[in-house]
Amino acid sequence: MSPVPLLDVHGLVKDFVVRRKKLRAVDNVSFDISSGETLALVGESGSGKSTAALCATLLEKPTGGSVRFDGTDMVAAKPSIRRRLRRDIQFVFQDPSSSLDPRMTVEEIVREPLDIHRVGTPDERRQRAMKLLDRVGIDPAAAQRRPASLSGGQRQRIGIARALALRPKLIVCDEPVSALDVSVRAQIINLLVELRAQESLSYLFIAHDLAVVRHIADRVAVLYLGTIVETGSKAEVFGRPAHPYTAALLSAVPSAEPDRTLERIVLGGDPPSPFDRPEGCVFQQRCWRADELCRRQRPALVEFRPGQQTACHHPIDDPGATT
Repeated sequence: MSPVPLLDVHGLVKDFVVRRKKLRAVDNVSFDISSGETLALVGESGSGKSTAALCATLLEKPTGGSVRFDGTDMVAAKPSIRRRLRRDIQFVFQDPSSSLDPRMTVEEIVREPLDIHRVGTPDERRQRAMKLLDRVGIDPAAAQRRPASLSGGQRQRIGIARALALRPKLIVCDEPVSALDVSVRAQIINLLVELRAQESLSYLFIAHDLAVVRHIADRVAVLYLGTIVETGSKAEVFGRPAHPYTAALLSAVPSAEPDRTLERIVLGGDPPSPFDRPEGCVFQQRCWRADELCRRQRPALVEFRPGQQTACHHPIDDPGATT
């Protein structure tokens, strides 16, 4: 019997009403994350990655679907139970400059979750905050400084320390390195990998940079127009992409293997408006493999290879194929 996933999301839907018109930002999204695992949600800007994560943690109320965390139905749970479960789910945000209160000291920022939930005595909270700063590589001497006096990388480390304060089981990392200089991105990713192993953490990792995803993820889910078009292990998705959109994304990533080259796939046009979704496959208007079936019928997300699913009527069996 397989273990119960830490986070189990099924049929997630999120609609917004904009100027009296319905916008479907997330459309029938399902995924799960096991304890100690990292699932990456990837896709272009506007694909619904962040909205899906907010709905999966109930920071945004889903329009439809179910969310179970640690075996508990979060949508149906009483507010008191939901608040307790949320202690086990923390966020690391994209821009540390805007996610840290500029009026608070570094120590106060890291200590704030402990203060809110009244964990331990004031002295124990302070000691915990100082230990966490040291743990993420911030000199405790900086504890009384304000975030503005620190670098972007240091501020993101503070954000990570704050996320660790309540000893969560799951951390949602929403583009955690995209606002940082290239020189410090690898340091932050290595820190997250190290913390996952040492703190028994799970990550829901949101990114558009597939080079970063390759380094940190165990499994990958690819979103296009709010819909998952491919999901599977990192090895399968990166090594043998089945969906044309995934293949196009990967063709733009520089290879670490000099002898391995993939033909660059340049997609024409723009994603369709979420106000006016196409009848069939959401990717049909930009896909070089689309035919009448794709325009008429939306493909289901089905198993293509063991551990790899794709929503495509004409999946790619040869990763080098572009026709």
